[in-house]
Amino acid sequence: MDLRDDARSLADDLVQLRRRLHARPEVGLVLPRTQEAVLEELDGLGLELSTGTGTTSVTAVLRGGARDDADPRTVLLRADMDALPVREETGLDFAATDGAMHACGHDLHTTALLGATRLLAQHRDHLRGDVVLMFQPGEEGWDGAGVMIDEGVLDAAGRRADAAYGLHVFSASFPAHQFSSRPGPLMAASHGLYVTVRGQGGHGSMPHRGRDPIAAMAEMITALQTMVTRRFDVFDPVVLTVGMVEGGTRRNVIPDSARFEATVRRFSEANEDLLRALVPEVLEGVARAHGVEVEVDFQGEYPLTVNDPAGVEFASGVVREVLGEDRWADLADPIPGSEDFSRVLQAVPGAFVFLGATLPGRDPATAPNNHSPRADFDEAVLPDAATVYAELAVRRLAELSPAG
Repeated sequence: MDLRDDARSLADDLVQLRRRLHARPEVGLVLPRTQEAVLEELDGLGLELSTGTGTTSVTAVLRGGARDDADPRTVLLRADMDALPVREETGLDFAATDGAMHACGHDLHTTALLGATRLLAQHRDHLRGDVVLMFQPGEEGWDGAGVMIDEGVLDAAGRRADAAYGLHVFSASFPAHQFSSRPGPLMAASHGLYVTVRGQGGHGSMPHRGRDPIAAMAEMITALQTMVTRRFDVFDPVVLTVGMVEGGTRRNVIPDSARFEATVRRFSEANEDLLRALVPEVLEGVARAHGVEVEVDFQGEYPLTVNDPAGVEFASGVVREVLGEDRWADLADPIPGSEDFSRVLQAVPGAFVFLGATLPGRDPATAPNNHSPRADFDEAVLPDAATVYAELAVRRLAELSPAG
């Protein structure tokens, strides 16, 4: 069974499928055109299919022909399907034109998992267990993984999955065609910070007659940046970025209120408690100094993405054996991005793996990053991505099998 050769024979089909998905991006939890395309590709492969009730998720169960009915085992493979509300500027012939864009490579993830499904279906007689294929909407801030977990994806085969794996491509930062990951924390936990400052409006020439929420807000923003550098261990950092500020209508009018929003990232559970204590303390202190009021809403979003050490060791071994030693690199540090596959890994041991997809001729250090309107990805990674997905399932089921 040579899955890599089989995947290479699918290369043209995978590229065409990826381009169809790329040209028709959809945002959020409801992706009807994407779901239709996925179901069309899965049709006729002998799968047990189900779709989400409140979303357009797709769950497929592939029953292995060599499974042990007395003690069946299951591996889950996941791909996210949603795009971003970004206006594409790649200039590609198949670029999206409707204000949404697959700027994070989810079109490649979906395509690779569909390719892997075809490979696994072709070789189901050798499969020593079941595979759950998790096609997920709403990764980009919608917690689609959490929704699918609530709908039962982890138990779709009739029992809890024994292992789970996911892949993520990058248009920059990582060497092209190289897989990488690390044991333990891989990606940060994310929080949303929403702050409203309430003062007293007045004339810009007489600020002493009012209470300026904009001046207070400006000091709050700088105070938060000082907080993350002075109250947190440099070896257990926190990232806080204010990405939205809003206040005022004219240059000479002090408004009654102003507001800002920030994203906050952390790499340890301990820092969540510290953040929840310090953020209101800092903001309320600045508010008192300015004589204004502040409302603080600090929300949890995605948890830490934590890889099972044995899962990473297994994934590393699969890539090295199937593709070659030079196709794997151990990551020294986690990255500050966040990911809702973290919810799957909280419940099922496994690994999340990165794949460099920088275009030929581009430097990964300077190429447009994921989420950029100019982000583009090397489609040549698709056969190997499909191969790795499939090999992870085949080999892990062989290990898990009582006769393995």
